[in-house]
Amino acid sequence: MTLTGYAWATWNNLVGGITQADVLSDDAGGEKPADGARDILLVGMDSRTDAQGNPLPKEVLAQLRAGAADGELNTDTLIFLHVPNDGSKAVAISLPRDSYVDIPGGYGRHKINSAYARAKTDARRNLEAQGVKDPKELDVRSNQEGAKTLVATVEQLTGQKIDNYASINLLGFFDVTTAIGGVDVCLNGDVDDKLSGAHFTAGPHTISGADALAFVRQRHGLPRGDLDRVVRQQVFMAGLARKVLSAGTLADPVKLNDLIGALQKSVVLNQGWDVLKFAQEMKGLTGGQIEFRTVPVENMDYHTPEDGSAIKVDPRAIQKFVKSLSGGQQQAPPPAGPDNATITADVRNASGVTGLAAQVLRSLTDKGFKGGEAANAAARKTSVVRYAPGEQGAAGKVVEALGGKLSAEEDAAIPRGHVAVLLGSDYSGEGSRAAAPPASEPQRAAEPAAPPPGNNADKPITADGVICVN
Repeated sequence: MTLTGYAWATWNNLVGGITQADVLSDDAGGEKPADGARDILLVGMDSRTDAQGNPLPKEVLAQLRAGAADGELNTDTLIFLHVPNDGSKAVAISLPRDSYVDIPGGYGRHKINSAYARAKTDARRNLEAQGVKDPKELDVRSNQEGAKTLVATVEQLTGQKIDNYASINLLGFFDVTTAIGGVDVCLNGDVDDKLSGAHFTAGPHTISGADALAFVRQRHGLPRGDLDRVVRQQVFMAGLARKVLSAGTLADPVKLNDLIGALQKSVVLNQGWDVLKFAQEMKGLTGGQIEFRTVPVENMDYHTPEDGSAIKVDPRAIQKFVKSLSGGQQQAPPPAGPDNATITADVRNASGVTGLAAQVLRSLTDKGFKGGEAANAAARKTSVVRYAPGEQGAAGKVVEALGGKLSAEEDAAIPRGHVAVLLGSDYSGEGSRAAAPPASEPQRAAEPAAPPPGNNADKPITADGVICVN
């Protein structure tokens, strides 16, 4: 009876103290969605205020290593979480923050992480014009409008209706990781990044507070930039889920109370969400039943008219991918296209790895493609597949044959019937293991391989163990 009373009081303390906002057009509340699954948008906010709109003190910002806000409020982490009504499994799908998408409300095409900020800024101006002067009220109400536009953007991109919304700010991330005693992670190599404050040696670490924040925010100096950052966030979320679901956290009154306090200061949920009922439905969920994936991307270095470099995505491909995962399939089906025998593959080696072009071309001819030229090219970091105008299907077949992780882009200089594979230093697909390392570098023992960015992983990241990443 004592334990039951304590649990009831603890949960009611949590539910009663968390900020809720009217951010969904039709709140699902505690009812199970009619389509058989609950789709939740999880958002990590680069915010210098708490959930109630109060500015963070300077000493707290110093602890966060955050400093003053550098312009617009952005959503640094976006995760689409799909949970069947029976709570049997959860799939968390990352949406890269620089994805170039249509933003509803007349904003046009921009990076997805600016959707919230654009609507919040407009709403704040309108509220001020209406005579609202209280800074706290302005912050809370304008944030609400920002969240509504972000939800609409994600719904349009994924083709799925968002049933619930949860956001956490910088302070919350700091406090939550500290409250549970840190999260276990592992790195392939040493990290020393002044911009994020990430300074780690290779191997396993238990991180919390400012170190945890630096770990998930770093993107400079990573081999695949924002995609490696997404993988960092996924393995961290997996570790966080594993720690929170463990008896060491849930059965420890001190840790549990600290966790509740952290959530109350920093988390915003959609109005009407019965989290207690949701938690009861999810009580059978364990670490191995939570998977992390990433939506497919077309081009990691897409030059936009006014937003600089962004990530090009195809909404149709993303909707197909999300639907395949929510339907229980482990991978999106291979792209349709012409027969391999009708496609001539040319491979250019820009990686600096001796013999890589020949090995990759051989792997393609082994799969039925016509062998074109294998040659060297000027050094570059990012690998890409280029195709003639109107022949995206052929490029898709080559991308799939090389592991499904390369981006593809149209190039009018490519002859019809040909697909050109440009191998950068990041290439790790088919044929890479057979090639020799550069002559100028000594042979090294193999290091743990970083997991792929998610959407084509043979073994998706789960909350059931620690893996090493870039």
